[in-house]
Amino acid sequence: MTILSDAKIRALKPKAKPFKRADFDGLYLLVNPSGSKLWRFKYRLHGKEKLLALGKYPDVTLAQARKRRDEARGCVASGVDPSAQRKEQQINEAALQNDTFALLAAELLDKKRKEGRAEATLVKTEWFHRLLNADIGHMPISRVTAQDILVPLRKVEKKGNHESAKRMRSAAGAVFRYAIALGKVDNDPTFGLKDALIQHKVTHRAAITDPKEVGALMRAIDDFSGQRATRFALQLLSITAVRPGELRLASWDEFDEAGATWTIPLEPTKMRREHVVPLPHQALGILAHLKELTGWGKLVFPSIRSAQRSMSDNTLNAALRRMGYGKEEMTAHGFRAVFSTLANESGLWHPDAIERALAHLEKNEIRRAYARGQHWEERVKLAQWWADKLEDLRQD
Repeated sequence: MTILSDAKIRALKPKAKPFKRADFDGLYLLVNPSGSKLWRFKYRLHGKEKLLALGKYPDVTLAQARKRRDEARGCVASGVDPSAQRKEQQINEAALQNDTFALLAAELLDKKRKEGRAEATLVKTEWFHRLLNADIGHMPISRVTAQDILVPLRKVEKKGNHESAKRMRSAAGAVFRYAIALGKVDNDPTFGLKDALIQHKVTHRAAITDPKEVGALMRAIDDFSGQRATRFALQLLSITAVRPGELRLASWDEFDEAGATWTIPLEPTKMRREHVVPLPHQALGILAHLKELTGWGKLVFPSIRSAQRSMSDNTLNAALRRMGYGKEEMTAHGFRAVFSTLANESGLWHPDAIERALAHLEKNEIRRAYARGQHWEERVKLAQWWADKLEDLRQD
């Protein structure tokens, strides 16, 4: 029985026709006229002779070819066809390459987009996906481990962005839960990473909630000596309790002065629907003054440098600092907390009406669907009560 060796294999020269050189137990080397030397394993299963390719020499060494032959012989002994097993493995590998983390993340983002999620949310999610994809995007999702996910999270965390790392973990978890629903994976490995990340200490935005101090703040705003538009912005912000970004980006076509409403479109908000704000007569009076200043353009609060751009996001906080209110004392976003605290403490209003006035999204979907159209009349009364309340506090 001929047994091959590396020396014998290297000595084999190609001929005009292909020829074989046997090793043992069904393993042989096929030498082609081109000079290529290919490993083959011949076996019989269920009475039929079959052939299995084991690779090319010298990429696959003699020792490696024998090991592969032995593994294939083990399959045959168990009644399993090694050729069919390989084809199944190749199909599974191809499927895995179509189920990478990046591809499933893109599918989920597209699903969210079709569901009408807020553009700001989609942009943020896409950014998180890009950061994750840099390290795990190419990997079949079924093979991504918690340790793999921790790599991109640590990169963000090392920059001091602890809250972003936490949200990235949530974004990754959403992709895995989507994959679970599709039957691509059995579990979400991000679950075990919660305690691995630095817990970001939540710092609530500073806000004045003592009624007397709120009155002093209102008087300080009324006496503000800076840009008139900035003063009107702070006054309107205090009355409406909208998010500062919604105020800065407001355009004149959002306001229905006859109907006394302000419809904030979906895009600027954190909501997944537009938010309608009832306007008390004090707010309408401020808008009338603003029209004299900026009514000629699209934006209610344009930048002093360009009418095409909105007021800077730092303008309102900078104005509060000029009035003597430090960042630990009062912020532009803090007006929402002022309204929420005093409205709730009054005991006059249903908590759901206050939450809807703040455009907070109800987490319970059934409750959210029910509450969406509720409390409007109460909110109209609440808005006027709040504007009157601020006027009363000015006098104290």
